[in-house]
Amino acid sequence: MLKLFLWLRYLHKKKIAFLSITAVALSVSLLIAVASLFTSYIHAFEKAAADAMGDVVLTAPIKFAKYPLFIERLEQTSAVKAATAILSAEGLLHLGKGKVRAVQIWGIEPARRAKVTGYKQSLLKQKNLPGEPTFEIQNSKIESRNSRIGGYTGIAIITEPNEKTDEYDFHTIDQIIGQQAVITTGTVSEDRGHPTADFKRRTISFVIADVVFTGVYDLDKRFVYLPIEELQKKIFPNENEPVADQIQIKLVSGTDTEAALTQIRGVWEVFAAEELQWAPHLIRYTDIQTAQQMQSKFIAALLQQMGVLLVIFGVVSFSVIVLIFCIFYMIVITRRRDIAIIKSCGATSSSVTFIFVGFGAFVGLVGSGIGAVLGYIFTKNINAMEQWIRIIFGLKLWKSSVYMFSRIPNEINWPWALWIVLFAVAAAAIGALIPAIVAARTRPVEILRYE
Repeated sequence: MLKLFLWLRYLHKKKIAFLSITAVALSVSLLIAVASLFTSYIHAFEKAAADAMGDVVLTAPIKFAKYPLFIERLEQTSAVKAATAILSAEGLLHLGKGKVRAVQIWGIEPARRAKVTGYKQSLLKQKNLPGEPTFEIQNSKIESRNSRIGGYTGIAIITEPNEKTDEYDFHTIDQIIGQQAVITTGTVSEDRGHPTADFKRRTISFVIADVVFTGVYDLDKRFVYLPIEELQKKIFPNENEPVADQIQIKLVSGTDTEAALTQIRGVWEVFAAEELQWAPHLIRYTDIQTAQQMQSKFIAALLQQMGVLLVIFGVVSFSVIVLIFCIFYMIVITRRRDIAIIKSCGATSSSVTFIFVGFGAFVGLVGSGIGAVLGYIFTKNINAMEQWIRIIFGLKLWKSSVYMFSRIPNEINWPWALWIVLFAVAAAAIGALIPAIVAARTRPVEILRYE
């Protein structure tokens, strides 16, 4: 109790100690905000990958047939909850005169895809409707019998976000839903897995049945989605069996990822050898990865940047230790009489040392507590602050076309926050260590002789 009384007394009498608390609070809030924003961005990126592609993605080196049978076998395993096929192609999307976009075309199974990914929540018109998503055309603005295929387009293909607000013009988007679009694509004929130079141009007319708004600019800018069977009819008209080049898989909750990958690869190897009669090298070159593994290089680069930034801010925050040292050394020099009285009453040097080291830790604890609250408030309200900066200064700091996401990911990383708080308390105690040793070496007889 005596030590706590002295700590509170020093805080009350020596207002300069509040400067130490302020420095600790600002450093902690800065480090928590940086760590939380970086890790939130990484988690948002990983979630976006899983929402777009499922938990596991099987990508074959060439297109393969009989995918419904392979999906059936996958779903019979203990690790796989659902799976869906993708048939992909590249093309040019024509939205009208002068409106041509290079796009990635995905032939999908809408009902199955909704079980594997969260893409239904990205459909502007169908996300709040009951039932499974479909390509069914409603309220079409055209009467052409040749364009009864429905399809989805990414929102950024139709219109770019506003430069100042980074928001889309949903009125324009509503007007384009139900209109006709044309995709020009092509195929290269294949002979037992070896492509030849026989290129065939294909044109696909479809009606925009819905618009996909994932909030991830790169996805919303690139992809057009069509029924997989219709895409196959157009680009592979001579194929009798349903074909695909990618399988996206959702795992059963709680399944060990490595065990699931091993199980999926085993099913694929048997299927490819027995049903497709593929050569061993084709089976071996089939890529089976989790969505996170597919993005691992980008995520590793982000983690490296976060580490560098935290080290830089940590070095800057080292000034807190120096500041605490200076303030506490001044307190020791000005309170030598108090120290002498305490020692003359029987306090040992170690007790005196603990008083000042403990006071430093107490300052660090109070400052880091305030800093944690400030870091939380700043991180959770960063989108609102960014909006106010745009309104007041006309400066848009966060653009989805640059940073991929429409909003700044802002979840608090509590494990990092705890480590930062503990580091701040330890740093404050270290800053008070040398002044504490000076105080412990104070000789009462030399101080009180002239009092």
